[in-house]
Amino acid sequence: MAVDLARHSVWSAAQDSLALRAIFETITAESCPYLFNFHIHTVCSDGKLQPEQVIEQAIAIGVQGLAITDHHTVNGYRKAQEWLENWLWSSFDTPRACNAPTLWTGMEINAEMLGIEVHILAYAFDPDHGALRPYQQGGTAVGAAYRAERVIQSIHEAGGLAVLAHPARYRRSPAMLIPEASRLGIDGIETYYAYGNPSPWEPSPKQMMEVSALGTMYGLLNTCGTDTHGLRLMQRL
Repeated sequence: MAVDLARHSVWSAAQDSLALRAIFETITAESCPYLFNFHIHTVCSDGKLQPEQVIEQAIAIGVQGLAITDHHTVNGYRKAQEWLENWLWSSFDTPRACNAPTLWTGMEINAEMLGIEVHILAYAFDPDHGALRPYQQGGTAVGAAYRAERVIQSIHEAGGLAVLAHPARYRRSPAMLIPEASRLGIDGIETYYAYGNPSPWEPSPKQMMEVSALGTMYGLLNTCGTDTHGLRLMQRL
């Protein structure tokens, strides 16, 4: 019975978009990477970390909440969540169980907006919802499913939150992309992002100020993440 309750708790928390929205409302430049990290890749897409290693490092760092956002797949999330569930059960009634992070569902999806390709991060969605099936095939969707409007709509249909990843990394400026993303129904923007590979990790000040101001103007949530592709959760590469 206790095992079933633990399993239900872990997997249901992963799709709690209201709880995640409340966290996004508190995110600041100091939130990442020690408290929260909402942009991580594993070997299930183009990263180097095993999903289990992500959780091991998150526990060691003391991260409170995170999301694995592999490109067009939730396989990394599923493996990490299973490992976390087993770890929680093995730690049942021990002090270390109190340090377990919350792992939300996550995925990074390619989409077309204003004639260029952008990346949209999906969070706290039902990974088995049919609306997201076109985006879980390991590659970029085609046709109408490739449009940002459709991607955002599909994430919402699956109960999740949609966030524009690294808004200052595209061939169009944040001043063009963020208003359009807002018009299409985006929930938030990745305000706190390192556009180089600084060590230690920290958000890029110039881009952060511009993106943050636009987010405030359009009433969008703020997120943060290291966009880890290497072997350390604290760095991008």
